[in-house]
Amino acid sequence: MDGILSGKKALVTGASSGIGRGTALALAAAGAQVALVARRAARLDELAAKIKADGGQALARAADVTDEGDATRAVQDAVDHFGGLDILVNAAGMTQVGKVENANLTDWRYVFELNFWSGLYTSRAAIPALKAGGGDIVNVSSTAGRRPVGATFGPYAASKFALTAFTESLRAEVTLAGIRVCIIEPGATATEIHTHINDERVRETTRQHLEKDGAMQPEDVAAAIVFVVGLPRRVNVSQLMIRPTVDARVI
Repeated sequence: MDGILSGKKALVTGASSGIGRGTALALAAAGAQVALVARRAARLDELAAKIKADGGQALARAADVTDEGDATRAVQDAVDHFGGLDILVNAAGMTQVGKVENANLTDWRYVFELNFWSGLYTSRAAIPALKAGGGDIVNVSSTAGRRPVGATFGPYAASKFALTAFTESLRAEVTLAGIRVCIIEPGATATEIHTHINDERVRETTRQHLEKDGAMQPEDVAAAIVFVVGLPRRVNVSQLMIRPTVDARVI
């Protein structure tokens, strides 16, 4: 499949749904070979089949990226299969609610494990391969990574703030090695992320917010990612916030 990313090798975490799935499809449509990483193997197989039917190349790799060893092996498998790696998109993520007083620490820890630690694991593993030819790391954050969404979404906002700081620190670390690093901060996007929320009332309110008229779609965020990694190597878009046109608020 020819396109602006022809010959590039990419890995996308969270590829079984939402922004991750949309990004994998967009990268493949732009000509990249794509490693699909997530826990739900059946969904990855379906996506890989779709990409191949459309003339692209894909590798489905079921993995739990909150596990350091599994995340590292997933990256290495992609490098071995494709013979290198040019693009890493960390799109795996979830949201959960909870206040600090009487906090469910298990919930808080898992949000950080998926939204923050998994990106550290995969980035650390990918850096040697990305250095070989100059590559890209794109971390998918949220507008909540700039301003917490009230008191309820503390775990999510805190994890995304951490991801923002990590991303900028990483950019400063690897830029002279020819690796570009970008954080994408989407506003309301219609995905399954609300399904993880334990509080039924908040889950339904969040679903309505994400699926409202004018909310962005995963392919919109994916288009922004393809734009970023498709720019000339002399350009590094280090931070990009994208929001629904109809929503004037930060979120």
